[in-house]
Amino acid sequence: MKMTRGQARLLAFTAGATVASLYYAQPLLPTIAASLHVSQTSTALLVTLTQLSYGVGLLLLVPAADITRRRVLFAVLLSIDTLAIAASAAAPGLRLLGALALVIGLTSVVIQMLIPFAATLAAESERTQIIGTILSGLLTGILLSRTLAGIIAQIAGWRGVYAIAAVVMAATTLILHRALPDLPPEIHTGYFAQLRETLNVARAQPVLRWRSLIGACGFGAFSAFWTTVSFLLSGPRYGFNQLEIGLFALAGAAGALVSAVAGKHIDARPKLRWPATGAVQGTLLVSFGLIWLGGAHPFWLALTCLVIGTLFMDAAVQSANLLGQSVIYELLPQARSRLTAVYMTTMFIGGSLGSWAAAHAYERWGWAGACAAAAAFPAIGLLGWLAARRHEGAKNILWSERTRGESQRYVRATGFSNADGGRSLRFPDAVAGVKPSQRARRPPVRAAEQPHRRRDQQHPHHAGVHHERDDHADAEQLDERDPRG
Repeated sequence: MKMTRGQARLLAFTAGATVASLYYAQPLLPTIAASLHVSQTSTALLVTLTQLSYGVGLLLLVPAADITRRRVLFAVLLSIDTLAIAASAAAPGLRLLGALALVIGLTSVVIQMLIPFAATLAAESERTQIIGTILSGLLTGILLSRTLAGIIAQIAGWRGVYAIAAVVMAATTLILHRALPDLPPEIHTGYFAQLRETLNVARAQPVLRWRSLIGACGFGAFSAFWTTVSFLLSGPRYGFNQLEIGLFALAGAAGALVSAVAGKHIDARPKLRWPATGAVQGTLLVSFGLIWLGGAHPFWLALTCLVIGTLFMDAAVQSANLLGQSVIYELLPQARSRLTAVYMTTMFIGGSLGSWAAAHAYERWGWAGACAAAAAFPAIGLLGWLAARRHEGAKNILWSERTRGESQRYVRATGFSNADGGRSLRFPDAVAGVKPSQRARRPPVRAAEQPHRRRDQQHPHHAGVHHERDDHADAEQLDERDPRG
């Protein structure tokens, strides 16, 4: 079954609505602090707790998507998320609000189950484009959550924000459950075995580890900025009210357009993934120079630099995330939820560190300190990008093109076809943590692994015959490897 455009848009909306619940608090931190009579640094912990629990959920819950019926799993997690958001609207103190933030973060990981689910249903030629559509919805939810939170809080207070969000999530859960197909599990194994194999995949894939680090650095900078910018805007330098802080978040909405446009070009030019990642990290680092000027004088210059820096920062973070996921989803197509668990857990650990570091830096050194803390993350990301070159050089960048050709030759030689017509055939290197019985397809044995079949070593007087029947030899080798063909 192929994914329709309507289903892709529904998944994008669901991702946006769900992720918004993680970020409603960011522009509301000054208001919540005044309402509950606590410090701004204390309320900033709401963001940190949410991101930490999200990271834990990514590690513990996302791998379950490969071994369960995902439509049911989506419905259960979204229902719990809806109840926690509704309870937040009535929370009497910061402690209970913090506990509910942990639940919201834990259950919102359904977002990262939707992305590999879409990657599985999508045609290979459209996969990155569909991922880009969902990521666009994801970033739009992150950015518009701040705008909507500011507008609603100006009218109905911060509790009204959570009440309306609960209604939206309830409706989204019902629509999604009816619209998605009820697919069987992709891998038949136990939960704890799946967790162990997720860790094995992380150990066996250096590209996954470096891409996860780069993603964590980008999201750390992103979280550092959005956690502290509300303090700057509500302070004496700008004096913005809740509505004006919310409207400022629209400055970053342009970054959401990047994934929808860039996804199509990345599919067509896979060679550019690695150099593009370096350019994106450099852009992210430079953007914080402009953002730092947002605390300068005069007012019009400060606001202009802050808006332009925010545009570049959001676009760079979105591009880095899209590039990272387009690379990792080709490493192990049969277990994309494991890859997502490793990548996004690392990413949100970086986000929680960014929120924590920037909040404390702002309290001690002001806006300049917060910008310095945020800029440290893309600087580390650039070092990670350089270190990843030996694992993600030209040979690895061209992997998808090479295996696509091998898949087509293999289908012609053997007549074998997958349920999707052979589109998802892959010939990756052996990956620790995935047993042969769990793989949906098996590659043919290469000639180097069976030297007795190489024409330059055996039967030299029949070299011409072997030359004409290379494809048939490949099919015979497969028969010896897997009697089922």
